[in-house]
Amino acid sequence: MLSEEGERSTEGDGRTWVVDPLDGTREFGEPGREDWAVHVALVVGDEVVVGAVALPARGIVLSTGAPPALPSPARPRPRVVVSRTRPPAFAEAFAEGIGGELAALGSAGAKTAAVVLGEADVFVHAGGQHAWDTAAPTAVALAAGAHVSRLDGSPVRFDCTTPWTPDILVCRPSLREAALTVLASPPGGPATGR
Repeated sequence: MLSEEGERSTEGDGRTWVVDPLDGTREFGEPGREDWAVHVALVVGDEVVVGAVALPARGIVLSTGAPPALPSPARPRPRVVVSRTRPPAFAEAFAEGIGGELAALGSAGAKTAAVVLGEADVFVHAGGQHAWDTAAPTAVALAAGAHVSRLDGSPVRFDCTTPWTPDILVCRPSLREAALTVLASPPGGPATGR
């Protein structure tokens, strides 16, 4: 088992439960905020195979067991969600590059859920997060049919002995090519600052 709040267990034959009992602690502590989550995922080898993201303040649980289908886009410009406390340095240029608009949210689970639920179209993050921040959201987004990758387009992998995810892109499949193209070419790309 791997968790931010607990000691790491090394037993499990390549199977690791990755748990974040409170993703978005800052938001949880602010009255009226709903952008915090609870994450549970199972990583086998370096791939996440099942997961769930709960948004308790909204009464929503998203899981790989019964993943929702991505709804059709409901806005003329893509909505790009980024961290409200650590947005990538290139966030504005990225949003502009895909013809979108920025919005800030707390938890990685809440940002991924926004894409899965159709409340946003893209979640982009650089500067790193831990596996407990990203494993369950990755599982849920993939099960729902979203594109999930590193900013360079490579798959997100989870090495639970060194549980660090350098960056992540979650988006509607229709925005994958545009997002990766903008990310690969400065000034909108990750080369300009993570």
